[in-house]
Amino acid sequence: MQIVGVKGSNWSENGYANVNHNSNMFDGPQGESDNWTDLETDLYYWTKTLRPVQWFPGHIAKAERELKEQFKLMDVVIEMDLWLGNRKRILVLNKEDMITTADRNAWATYYARQGTKVVFSNGQHGMGVMKLGRLAKELAADVNVKRRAKGLLPRAVRAGIVGYPNVGKSSLVNRLLKRRMCPSAPRPGVTRELRWVHFGKDLELLDSPGILPMRINDQSAAVKLAICDDIGERSYDVDDVAAILVQMLTKLPTVGGDVLRKRYKIDVDSQCGKMFTKKLALQLFNGDVNQAAFRILADFRKGKFGWTSLERPPR
Repeated sequence: MQIVGVKGSNWSENGYANVNHNSNMFDGPQGESDNWTDLETDLYYWTKTLRPVQWFPGHIAKAERELKEQFKLMDVVIEMDLWLGNRKRILVLNKEDMITTADRNAWATYYARQGTKVVFSNGQHGMGVMKLGRLAKELAADVNVKRRAKGLLPRAVRAGIVGYPNVGKSSLVNRLLKRRMCPSAPRPGVTRELRWVHFGKDLELLDSPGILPMRINDQSAAVKLAICDDIGERSYDVDDVAAILVQMLTKLPTVGGDVLRKRYKIDVDSQCGKMFTKKLALQLFNGDVNQAAFRILADFRKGKFGWTSLERPPR
């Protein structure tokens, strides 16, 4: 799991986030905290000169319209890095095997202080899925209490699963159901339609396409989404994004430049990711910078530099 959402966000009336670029800190050793804060400052300036990263294909616009109607039927929303509507919610941080223990603890502490119910999960291997199903039923228990008071028969709890593209929503549904009911793949845009599925007699789940704002104002967050393959490749320049990833990795306390040197046998400059990509292109791809950029991004997504979060929570 790479935590790449809109950091420290306060949701505005239109459902999108207002971001404070100076808020990314966490409780921990002061030097480490300063490293994460400095990284966010650098990232903000690195992205200012890039072509804006924007991705809002037609299926997302359609899904957003349909979700607004389906929210009326939901008792609980299972949120995976995104929140729309006003229902009881469970926050799922999926792919927990892709971050360090320190990353996990930082986010767990942050949400515990907020009083937010959080489930760390791994949709591929089933970790956390039973806890998620149990929490969804517990949160919506009062639904049937009210129905009985009105003389109505109890019904299944309805839980909608919403979040950014490619965060593992459909994989999580399939794990809960213990069978492949929803198509899933490690790329954005696979799920294109809303679909209700039954989990026993007591729970109904709504699988949905990934949702993004029509316009992503926070380009630091947009670049992180691109790095983690959460938005379509046509929406960004792969060379620019790979160069920024190199610069981020050299500054991340959990990675550092030595990891890149050991993997590629190339010296790295924390301020010049473009030069690193060009060197890699000459070494492995006959000068094809685009192929070199794809290799760097693919290696990060596969954990070749070690698993790490790209940010820490606000304090």
